[in-house]
Amino acid sequence: MDRASMICRAIRRAILERALMPGDKLPEDQLGERFGVSRTLARHALGQLASEGLVELRRNRIAVVATPSFEDARDEFDIRVELERLVVKHLAGRLSPRQLAELSSHVEAEEQARKGPEAASLRLATEFHVRLAEMTGRPTLSRYVRETAYRSCLSLAAFGRPHSSECAISEHREVLSALESGDAARASQLMAHHLEQVAQRALLKAPDARGDLMDILAPYAEMEAPSARGRRRIADEV
Repeated sequence: MDRASMICRAIRRAILERALMPGDKLPEDQLGERFGVSRTLARHALGQLASEGLVELRRNRIAVVATPSFEDARDEFDIRVELERLVVKHLAGRLSPRQLAELSSHVEAEEQARKGPEAASLRLATEFHVRLAEMTGRPTLSRYVRETAYRSCLSLAAFGRPHSSECAISEHREVLSALESGDAARASQLMAHHLEQVAQRALLKAPDARGDLMDILAPYAEMEAPSARGRRRIADEV
């Protein structure tokens, strides 16, 4: 993984876990310093996140975490319902034993995360949907699902009530069971119901006060640091 991708992954995870919130500024120079890269590389990473709908690039090279409107939030969930119905219809009865085992393990990880911070549950819940889309082997469908799922996370961060991880996990299990049995109609119905339940959590609320944004990003940068140091060591040896 290149260093721009490393930055993308760290910031994306921080957004999915609501460490970064809609409207938070992402200065190129501070990001470069935090991740130990040039401003040019930080700018490239922000451009990639902008293409995913997670970041907005404004005038004078100012980047912020995207801020969806309430109307956008509702539209995104409507679009997700139709896209993810396509996903489960394509996957019903076609998942390999390895894929089923992977999805089952992911739901187990969601169950374990329910006992810890809400942030991890939120990220894992989103990644379940993204992974389902990737398993279709259809790049365009996967990209659209990924982008709408990420944007939905931003909408819930802006408008959502506390995440109900217990409901999400049971609904994921039901969808997985329908996929395994090959019941495309039931899988489609369950997925639509699940996403509607998530959308109904949308309510306006004021954001909580937080500290310095670069300090917030520090643990996410550190998560990526070991692999980056390993790549530099290999490069030096070569």
